[in-house]
Amino acid sequence: MKKVIFISSTGGHLSELMQMEGIFEHCDYHIITEKTDTTIKLKDKYGDKISYLIYGARNYMLSYSIKFPMNIIKSLILFIKINPDVIVTTGAHTAVPMCYIAKIFKKKVIFIESFARVNSKSMSGKLVNKIADLFIVQHEEMLDVYKNAIYQGELY
Repeated sequence: MKKVIFISSTGGHLSELMQMEGIFEHCDYHIITEKTDTTIKLKDKYGDKISYLIYGARNYMLSYSIKFPMNIIKSLILFIKINPDVIVTTGAHTAVPMCYIAKIFKKKVIFIESFARVNSKSMSGKLVNKIADLFIVQHEEMLDVYKNAIYQGELY
């Protein structure tokens, strides 16, 4: 059974990621997201199958410039501990370091661009597009934006 890390930022990215919950039973999964008052409640359902990174919004650049490097280190530690075969992410910034760590260790990366993106690239999409083994968009129009993407429908 493949070991899969499902990782995303909190909020809408996590909501999209959790739409894939039905496939969790087909893999040895682990969920990683940012720790907030909302996401901490997921521990009740997923127990040791969920881990948390530090919540940090990019619009607070001073604190973000401290939290982001800390999350890179924490991502590396979680990656080594879990030793996944595949990373699946819906973005955003929280997931980007894990994708690059995965590629360093020659693991697969699957990136699913946000449903909110209809005709423009997200920052995390721009950063992960070149290294992703599979890049999925949720709107056919996005095939013109990302030339190497595939369209498989919507997560919702």
